[in-house]
Amino acid sequence: MVSQLVRSPGVYFDHSVDKGTEKDLHSVRVIPSRGAWLEFDVDKRDTVGVRIDRKRRQPVTVLLKALGWTTEEIVERFGFSEIMMSTLEKDNTAGQDEALLDIYRKLRPGEPPTKESAQTLLENLFFKEKRYDLARVGRYKINKKLGVPQDDRVTTALTKEDVGTIVEYLLRLRRGDRTMTVPGGIEVPVEIDDIDHFGNRRVRTVGELIQNQIRVGLGRMERVVRERMTTQDVEAITPQTLINIRPVVAAIKEFFGTSQLSVFLDQNNPLSGLTNKRRLSALGAGGLTRERAALEVRDVHYTHYGRMCPIETPEGPNIGLIGYLSVFARVNPFGFIETPYRKVLGGKVTDEIDYLTADIEDRHVVAQADEPLDADGRFRNARITVRRAGAEVEVVDASEVDYMDVSPRQMVSVATAMIPFLEHDDANRALMGANMQRQAVPLIRSEAPLVGTGMELRAAVDAGDVVVNEKSGVVEEVSADYVTVMADDGTRKSYRMRKFNRSNQGTCSNQRPIVDEGQRVEAGQVLADGPCTENGEMALGKNLLVAIMPWEGHNYEDAIILSQRLVEEDVLTSIHIEEHEIDARDTKLGAEEITRDIPTSPTRSSPTSTSAASCGSAPRSATATSWSGRSPRRVKPNSPRKNACCGRSSGRRPARSATPR
Repeated sequence: MVSQLVRSPGVYFDHSVDKGTEKDLHSVRVIPSRGAWLEFDVDKRDTVGVRIDRKRRQPVTVLLKALGWTTEEIVERFGFSEIMMSTLEKDNTAGQDEALLDIYRKLRPGEPPTKESAQTLLENLFFKEKRYDLARVGRYKINKKLGVPQDDRVTTALTKEDVGTIVEYLLRLRRGDRTMTVPGGIEVPVEIDDIDHFGNRRVRTVGELIQNQIRVGLGRMERVVRERMTTQDVEAITPQTLINIRPVVAAIKEFFGTSQLSVFLDQNNPLSGLTNKRRLSALGAGGLTRERAALEVRDVHYTHYGRMCPIETPEGPNIGLIGYLSVFARVNPFGFIETPYRKVLGGKVTDEIDYLTADIEDRHVVAQADEPLDADGRFRNARITVRRAGAEVEVVDASEVDYMDVSPRQMVSVATAMIPFLEHDDANRALMGANMQRQAVPLIRSEAPLVGTGMELRAAVDAGDVVVNEKSGVVEEVSADYVTVMADDGTRKSYRMRKFNRSNQGTCSNQRPIVDEGQRVEAGQVLADGPCTENGEMALGKNLLVAIMPWEGHNYEDAIILSQRLVEEDVLTSIHIEEHEIDARDTKLGAEEITRDIPTSPTRSSPTSTSAASCGSAPRSATATSWSGRSPRRVKPNSPRKNACCGRSSGRRPARSATPR
């Protein structure tokens, strides 16, 4: 499952310009995790309107009256705004009852309105947690934006005081106020929100995505139970007759089978698997679509720094919509991405690490990681190059710095961090390089790079394709299939090797020990290499001598020429495993047999070299797994080399035979 990057629930203030009159227009949207949207806006006629659940616009005073505000209370709270007073004059409703009926007519046209049904509808739409859910993160964002202490208001539904404060915030934003004082005497800044800011975008992790599907399934199951309770005899009802779990199972299966976020794990090499798990997608249910996504959403934002890689993203229609976590980034309990910084106190850089979200980072002054320090950890230079909110780069005194980057590589992802001399590369070519590393196939003999970046060991271990020792001790026994370690505390553990397994992409996944009997090993040390690793380090290719030169026109454009040695010594040869299934049946012409011989061919293999399975009375099937080596070598048509054979098999147990070319 790929984690989804979505707009966080909360309250968002926006600004636009009317094309005809060139007037400033301001609006606000309250976006829940689940439930109806509530939108307020000031239009070009200078009236404040509200849209409930994206229905017809009506004066905001109608909603306020429906929530129990009197005309006098509205004047007392919003009397500072001429716009609000003009809206109140245009409002024809006399009191709460009329306002409720007016809202009901717009939300449920064609149904006869009553005061009770209108009251229930409005309560259920926004003020009941079962129907309307801001989630913990939405309540946190609203409290933070409106200056409400986090412990004062914990309900995940809206409150009537929330609505009043949001309307006041909108009016002060329209008037050009910089701050406003909210109930409780707290002063909050009045500003519009950037929807692409990482303080307003959060990660929906796997658990949350599955939770949402289970909620859908349970809702369907509830409806079935209610229907059965009304139709069945009360005396005969049992839990077994009422409850059917199929809707829940179907919802989960549908999610894993059809969701855009459900993908087949890329196991081409260890790096491709690791980056696949660190992927962030803006697509999927509740997210964006390729067609509707604007350039602003796809573009690099300054808050991506240290959180999402600005380089690694697909080329083509998904560019900018799919990204990858930066090397040190982590996701906090609210789903916001945090990145680490070293704390600076009085011009001295400490070893204390703080993980900051994008909106908290905006309040601080941050120095870059390569700023020179003396032996005591103080800045050598009196003036330091720093960045502030809005990606503003300035030079300030050392005493003004709050934080410092932990590493120059913290802005990029794992794959990008493995490109040597990245700072000298054009960003477009670095993007291609980061993506193409994931396409490397495991070679017969892996070779670690001569020029590394220091990420090779960490990436190989975290990818999980190497065997890592758990406790310090001494290697007791080594074979091709397992390594046994006697730990210092007297416990013994055997580590099994993965031998010639097929990956999702058909590459060969094989582990082999790199330690000797009697060798001392520490906790966390690599005991066995996996595919594309050498001595525990990521080894995706070969260290080849390359000449950039023309050669009789044969390497025109993108063509390359390989030396004969690379072919003959299997330097670039890889093993691929494919699984094929075939049925052997009893037919009218007799029983079919499974053999590698070509039908009607005059030359038959000798009995010793052919394994044939003749069928019994019932049809049975056999699964054959063939291993084939892909190599640039050419084979003459009359070469005696045979294809991979299928051995005798009963049932569906694979019979394997390997012929690396």
